[in-house]
Amino acid sequence: MTTADAATGRTVTTDIPARLDRLPWSRWHWTIVIGLGTVWILDGLEVTVVGNIASRLSEPGSGLAISSSQVTGVAAALYVAGACSGALFWGRLTDRFGRRKLFMITLAVYLAATALTAVSFQSWWFFLFRFLTGFGIGGEYAAINSAIDELIPAAYRGRVDLIINGSFWLGAVGGSLLSILALNTDFLAADVGWRLTFALGAVLALVILLVRRHVPESPRWLLIHGRDGEAEEVVSGIEREIESEQGGPLPPAHGEITIHQRRTVSFLEIGRTVFADYPKRATLGFALFIGQAFLYNAITFGFGAILTKFFDVPSDHTGYYFAVIAVGNFLGPLLLGRLFDTVGRRVMISSTYLLSGLLLFGTAWLFGRGSLSATTLTACWCVVLFFASAGASSAYLTVSEIFPMETRAMSIAFFYALGTAAGGISGPMLFADLTGTGKVGDTVLAFSIGAALMCAAGLVAAFLAVKAERRSLEDIAKPLTAVTKKAGQASPPSPPPSSSPA
Repeated sequence: MTTADAATGRTVTTDIPARLDRLPWSRWHWTIVIGLGTVWILDGLEVTVVGNIASRLSEPGSGLAISSSQVTGVAAALYVAGACSGALFWGRLTDRFGRRKLFMITLAVYLAATALTAVSFQSWWFFLFRFLTGFGIGGEYAAINSAIDELIPAAYRGRVDLIINGSFWLGAVGGSLLSILALNTDFLAADVGWRLTFALGAVLALVILLVRRHVPESPRWLLIHGRDGEAEEVVSGIEREIESEQGGPLPPAHGEITIHQRRTVSFLEIGRTVFADYPKRATLGFALFIGQAFLYNAITFGFGAILTKFFDVPSDHTGYYFAVIAVGNFLGPLLLGRLFDTVGRRVMISSTYLLSGLLLFGTAWLFGRGSLSATTLTACWCVVLFFASAGASSAYLTVSEIFPMETRAMSIAFFYALGTAAGGISGPMLFADLTGTGKVGDTVLAFSIGAALMCAAGLVAAFLAVKAERRSLEDIAKPLTAVTKKAGQASPPSPPPSSSPA
């Protein structure tokens, strides 16, 4: 690494990004996945528990004076509103003060808010802390996705990001099974079971917080913010650990980049970069987030209500059905994730969105004809969400890797917030009203809206998706601080060994 003084900062020539991208998969990378990725399990737990316990919360003796539609509508929308505002608030701080500091703070916010949800004594208290729980989770989206993409080698980035975001559904499985226990009054009182599920979320967050202490700051972020000595120390430590694990030296890294270090990037520069320099990428980000946000936040929040209203499934049995579709959701990113790094981003993003949309149209048609039972509807949803989950996870991957590093967390936050606000706040409110009428046609309409938006996003991706597979982040989007990029850019890493994820 070489440096040169400049009037407003230092100019640094470094091979640190190339050194990170040429690393083989190792135990160290699994530590990153576990320490950072497991938070989506908590998010899945939160969303699923609320959807499945809605009917119990609305019953006399629950300890709260609240209706089922308020839980799946108002509370769900407030959770998403909190996540949107939290993403914007914490996203800016993540780009300014670092990934590590913020992913510790945001998890602590989530922990406190979900614990306080467990002791709700009035509906307004429940609503307030659902908002604050989302506020913490929203910050996690920006901080975690930034850190993961900057720490994971280019050859594995797609599948790892998809699997981590897809792990939301492992939490959904846990939330479904927990709701079965929570709703069974033979084991727990009506005003106790649902409180324990939220309390468990706080306990799991505390465990993750302890593991996360061992995750370092992103060397890429350190470089740009004038802390190249710390960046070198972090990368050298990683290399020593991996060399010790594999019993030999690492292959040489090829490629350097020269950057002019700076402390902050203004909102004006972020906006100009995203919308003036990358307008097609901005359009792509909006389309992907709006499509997946409406599908998931609108429809999955009310899945339990559909089962009880249209198929007379007892409220304490809806968790079994949701656990099944949650498994389908997780298998999508797990089994398809590798293809995003091999077949490529454009083909896989567009096809997963289009397939899920078309299959959802088919499900809506069958539902409208009265051809489905609770079991066959769940089977249809399994197939739809197998593809939709991989597509939805790729939305976070896309906006994380197609914009310059200095704007990464804010870009994730911005597209997540606006896309989710369009589909995730209006979606639950609209869907709660449509399913609340008890009319089949209204529910078919809700399904069809979600399907149409997914198909539209798939068509946008077919034309605008960026071929980012196996490319370094600096190659996909040149950092704003980059001065020159020397010849000899690192070649794509070799295919992952059998011990790599998925």
